[in-house]
Amino acid sequence: MELQLPDLNLRLMAPELFLFAWALVVMTFDLTTKRVRGDAVGYLTMIGIAITGGILAFTDQGPGFGNMFYNDPMAIFFKMIFLGAAFMAVGSSFGITRQKIVNHRGEFYGLMLLSTVGMMFLASSNELLTIWIGLELTTIPLFVLAAFYKDNKLSVEAGLKYFIVGAFSSAIMLYGLSFLYGLTGTTDLLQLKLNLATTHLTFRNIGVILIAAIVMLIAGIGFKLGLPPFHQWVPDVYEGAPTPVAAFLSIGSKAAGLVAFAKVFVNGLSAFHSVDMSPNDWGKLAGIIAIAALILGNTVAIRQTNIKRMLGYSSIAQAGYIMIGMVTQSALGLSAMAFYVFAYMFANMGAFAIVAAFEDKTGSCEIKSYAGLAKTSPLVAICMTIFLLSLAGIPPLAGFLAKYFVFAAAIKQAPVGGNEWLYWVVGAGLITAVFSLYYYANVIKQMYFSKEESPYRLGLQAPAMLVVMIGLAGVLVFGLYPEPILRFAGDVPAIFGFYMP
Repeated sequence: MELQLPDLNLRLMAPELFLFAWALVVMTFDLTTKRVRGDAVGYLTMIGIAITGGILAFTDQGPGFGNMFYNDPMAIFFKMIFLGAAFMAVGSSFGITRQKIVNHRGEFYGLMLLSTVGMMFLASSNELLTIWIGLELTTIPLFVLAAFYKDNKLSVEAGLKYFIVGAFSSAIMLYGLSFLYGLTGTTDLLQLKLNLATTHLTFRNIGVILIAAIVMLIAGIGFKLGLPPFHQWVPDVYEGAPTPVAAFLSIGSKAAGLVAFAKVFVNGLSAFHSVDMSPNDWGKLAGIIAIAALILGNTVAIRQTNIKRMLGYSSIAQAGYIMIGMVTQSALGLSAMAFYVFAYMFANMGAFAIVAAFEDKTGSCEIKSYAGLAKTSPLVAICMTIFLLSLAGIPPLAGFLAKYFVFAAAIKQAPVGGNEWLYWVVGAGLITAVFSLYYYANVIKQMYFSKEESPYRLGLQAPAMLVVMIGLAGVLVFGLYPEPILRFAGDVPAIFGFYMP
């Protein structure tokens, strides 16, 4: 009997392989230069990410590793987001590498690159175990990064909480995946969908096990996304972790969780249908969680006095808006979800870059410390205002279009196939969007309408200024001219297209 090995097609993994090797180069460079060339290590990291983006642009689409690894439009789109988030997070971190982690810059940047490799691997995963491995490759370096201020109690607490919650969620998710494997006899997403479609599942035989698997998977991925009731770690980790790491968590880790959710639920579990249950059973549960995220994130954020905790609760609310596009289970909804994450990246990373620079300058993350900043640092105040208004969804910024598209997708899908419950999700999103104006406007109020003048004159270093300018350009350009990204995002659901309405 001749043993046949799968076609590895390593060319499809060229970006991941290069970035992994570059992470080793960065750590080795920092060690061999005796840790005295801090800025050089940061610039070297940014160059590696930029080169990886160039390699990604010329990487073919198709299957590899026996169809376990598949480059498709969705994978390419989200890999671009992962690289963009990593590039902007590194650019925001030059301040802390000069002040707080002088002796561990190589490890800091190397771990960030390794986490990005995990996200990129996850984006192309086409099988249950590789999806789980991708999530673990993503989160394990983040456990260390969250606790990187080893002499800071808040940072150590953040890393410990994130580790415990992350390990617990991974175990729950793996248990749910084992149930799916037991029901279908496969870990391949396409075969899993076909096996579910040809199996008559009811509550009297094995349907209960499938429901248990769905609940476990939503719980496991919900921890990664910070969705209620699995959100408790978010504000503490955002507050205690280094600010660039919190920024990276808010985009990279969240986008990775969304990819995992889309692959497992929208793709793998979409075909489940019987007399007793409908394909939207998981959709209704996810819709309820999305509403909870919108209400909790937007209301609790109002009470926050720490800007990192405020942005943490804001990220919970933003996850709720993104999930509106996901639960529509339509091509338009997935495209809107992808565009939302893309637009969210520019506004959130730009805002965190300013927060990081302000913290490096003042040592404070209190919102009241921003009082009068517009008088001493008008350019920084203007940029921060634009980022916050985009997060709130104010036109003509990209955040407004992002919210509009997810709402439009849900409204269009609501009359189809008994999905009227989507109207309630959209209603919750519209009402809570008004709440979000309060806590975003509170920061703007402190900067512009405080009677006192800020004692700080905030000047951004070149890497941080580059990040802010990239964020500003993305928020403004794609708010006024979104067509190129919309066309790109329109290809994202191609892998699901054969069953999408």
